Amino acid sequence: MKNNILSVLKYLVFLLIGLLLLWLALRGLNFEKIWSEFRAARYSWLLMAMIPGFISHISRAARWNIMIESMGYKTRLFSTFHAVMMGYFANMAVPRLGEITRCTVLSRRDNIPLNGLIGTVIAERLFDTLCLGIIAFLVIIGQFSFLQNFLRKVFWSPLSENLPTGAGLITVLAISIFGGIFLFWLLLKFSMPFIRRLSFYKKMKDLLLGFAAGIKTIKNLKHKRAFLFHTLLIWFMYFLMTYIPFRALQATSHLTLLDATTLLMMGTFAMVVPVPAGIGAYHWIITKTLTDVYNIASEPAASFALMAHAAQILFIVVIGIISFMLIISSKNNPANAKAIPFERKNISPD
Repeated sequence: MKNNILSVLKYLVFLLIGLLLLWLALRGLNFEKIWSEFRAARYSWLLMAMIPGFISHISRAARWNIMIESMGYKTRLFSTFHAVMMGYFANMAVPRLGEITRCTVLSRRDNIPLNGLIGTVIAERLFDTLCLGIIAFLVIIGQFSFLQNFLRKVFWSPLSENLPTGAGLITVLAISIFGGIFLFWLLLKFSMPFIRRLSFYKKMKDLLLGFAAGIKTIKNLKHKRAFLFHTLLIWFMYFLMTYIPFRALQATSHLTLLDATTLLMMGTFAMVVPVPAGIGAYHWIITKTLTDVYNIASEPAASFALMAHAAQILFIVVIGIISFMLIISSKNNPANAKAIPFERKNISPD
């Protein structure tokens, strides 16, 4: 009961943060001008952007199949695709619930150990983070002056006004870092004997073994070229999902391929913020990027953020509901025999 209350409170806090960011993105804007942008928008471009979105989800499911196969299990594209879409749909309600949802759906449907699937998702996220880092590096090189001014104006200047400068700042950071490391080490040292006696310790250990096995799937991939191909295809489709909607509004129709890469990077960072469906975080950072980096008026910038986000959400909700209905209505013929927990398998720690 206590955990449920804490979960609800945590959800409400992040929802309020998202609504606050949405308010900041729309604060002081002329809503009549925003409505005028909506009326003049060419929605065919938004619909067209859903095509690469659909391809990216299929490719993500195919890439997941490759990782699962490297664990020694079989699955079908039908199952993984609909599990992925149900996961995205779950994320609309509760951030980070989607990863657990899609793993649970596939585990029950194809008899694959849940902890191993979660490990593959962690490995997938790590690999995608690497891809995002490469994109960020390319963006910084290509638009260094633009981004430097943007980051200084939006983040560093407000933050530096409330922080000590020079030697004082270095001293505060050093004390905080070393103090935190020391307290963590002290707590871990004195609590480990007690933790080892608790019943959940073995369960956590077994779960971590499953995570490790899932993460090692990247090292043991049987189809590395196919994995790399799907990774590149996923991010190229994400890029098209950002670039194509530029044509929906007159104010953004002049933006270039490099601009789309910048916006893709910023939008991805925004979706990492644990607010439901990226509400507020996406709108705020996309609006700020368009206005402060590309000098687009606030109303068209906010209109683009609202339209692009709404189109993505609508697509995920529709496909997510269809996936849910197909999964529960289709006959389940598991692709594997009864799942064997990872702790019972002969897994060498390398």
